[in-house]
Amino acid sequence: MFIDDITIKVRAGSGGRGAVAFNKNLHQYGPAGGSGGEGGDVYVEGVSNLGILSKYRFSKEFYSENGQDGRGQFCDGINAEDLTLYVPVGTVIHNLTTGSSFDITSIGERVLLARGGRGGKGNFLFRSSTNTAPRQFKFGTEGEAYIFRFELKLIADVGFIGLPNVGKSSLLNELTAAKSKVANYSFTTLEPNLGVYFELILADIPGLIEGASGGKGLGIKFLRHIERTNILFHIISAESVDPYADYRVIRKELGAYNKTLLKKKEYVFFSKSDMIVPAELKKKISLLKKRKLTARVFSIHDFESIEKVKKILRALIKKKYKKLK
Repeated sequence: MFIDDITIKVRAGSGGRGAVAFNKNLHQYGPAGGSGGEGGDVYVEGVSNLGILSKYRFSKEFYSENGQDGRGQFCDGINAEDLTLYVPVGTVIHNLTTGSSFDITSIGERVLLARGGRGGKGNFLFRSSTNTAPRQFKFGTEGEAYIFRFELKLIADVGFIGLPNVGKSSLLNELTAAKSKVANYSFTTLEPNLGVYFELILADIPGLIEGASGGKGLGIKFLRHIERTNILFHIISAESVDPYADYRVIRKELGAYNKTLLKKKEYVFFSKSDMIVPAELKKKISLLKKRKLTARVFSIHDFESIEKVKKILRALIKKKYKKLK
């Protein structure tokens, strides 16, 4: 099961207690109590595995270890090891306790979630000229505790959007090494699938339906994944009775969820062009053209049409490199 939104509780380790002890060596006197060790911190780190949030499906509470208590003969307690939680790149970390949030945008990015408590002082650190046999010590401080929400928003260069069963997964499989499930029924794709076309990350977003922004079908579960997709490939089935109506359904849901999605660069495609006669296809292309929409055509069974799609992707790669320079 694909998990892209999870809430967990995190607590960093507490610091160890300082010790009250005196020197046991012959003819050596004075305080010798060591300080407590530091409590373990809790970190979050970005990884490429999109399904790693499933680790937190049943385990909802995560604690790092406490620092060890100080001991006699100047022995400080051992510092606890830090705890690292792994999340997919593109995850938004919401601190529900403080109201703050931040993004994990690159593999290996590591951010502190909760700081461990400091170790308490042993009586050795309380010695002075007027207090040669101190019995004071300090307890370690408690580690920070927060409630976090991990919300995955895919980061992709190109996102495939459209109604269910229009051929998004088939196109992804044709262009990349992805192995998305393909079948001739609605909602074949129940989770986002990623593929890589040279330097571009392509995302197959599960099909949306009218009312998705209000919770129908797969609801808004995957609308948020479109937010951080740079360019949209809006795919319409050539078999559609009313392609413009299909187009408007998706645009309406995008706008209802987030108006900024309507400003993204968009390419419109007719898929399954081999399933209807050329005259009917030409008529549908003209219909969209009257609405000021340029529709390109492809079929996974037509080598030339797929090459035209690849040509667009290669142009996007060039633009991507120009931005990086």
